[in-house]
Amino acid sequence: MKILVTVKRIPDPDESLKFAGNAIDTSSSKWVANAFDEYAVETALRMAEHIGNKDRLAEVIVCSVCPKDKRQHVTQFLAMGADRGVIVDADETAMDSQTVAKLVAEVFRREGCDLLVSGKLSQDSEGNEVAQRAAGLLDLPQASFAATLRWDRGANALTVGREVDDGVETKTIPLPAVVSVDLRIVLPHSVKNGATADDHKYSDGARLASLRGITMAKRKKVDVHTPAALGVTPSSHVAVAGVTAPEKRAAGQIVDSAQTLVNKLITEAKVL
Repeated sequence: MKILVTVKRIPDPDESLKFAGNAIDTSSSKWVANAFDEYAVETALRMAEHIGNKDRLAEVIVCSVCPKDKRQHVTQFLAMGADRGVIVDADETAMDSQTVAKLVAEVFRREGCDLLVSGKLSQDSEGNEVAQRAAGLLDLPQASFAATLRWDRGANALTVGREVDDGVETKTIPLPAVVSVDLRIVLPHSVKNGATADDHKYSDGARLASLRGITMAKRKKVDVHTPAALGVTPSSHVAVAGVTAPEKRAAGQIVDSAQTLVNKLITEAKVL
């Protein structure tokens, strides 16, 4: 089995925003891995590894659309345990989600993958489109916002617990398929692969790269493609109309009594 996992670099969300004209200035930003992609890679690794047995059940390939010399996040995921990487050498900030989905779908086809796993969204834009668009382009069944996942290797299918507005929906989809994962997918018992004991308890959250993993990551194969080589012309049909900083919050007030507080909530804040 081959699992393709999409990964992305984003400006560090813990940094203060800087503005240049009518846009966010990322020229001096620190770029980090998207947190939801960490959850996606952790999901794939839990599916692939047979705890107590050195043999792997699947090959995990991480795929990123980014400049080939800006690949630190790819190395990070290889250090976590992914087997190899694929980079599409392009400026991802100049593309819309449809173009990125076309590139991911073409890599999926050429690699002959069985499963595409992605994070629920991208933290920088709150975008939640690529997985769904890729599923449409590949004409594959999909399950989004996965909180639990069980791989039935005999039936070649996945049973996915999805978080929805009124609870959890469980659905079974045949492979090959597309799955996007939510943050609860990295709870200790969320992923079952049918080989590792069901009662095995993983650490809560995505694993950190070990020293050995960091050393091994430098030796792992990373293929680099261009959009042209994949038969895709980069484009964007989405334009940012404008970017403005949020209004500064007014300073807090100290009141001398509960009654004064209630009066202000009624007359000034108008929340009561």
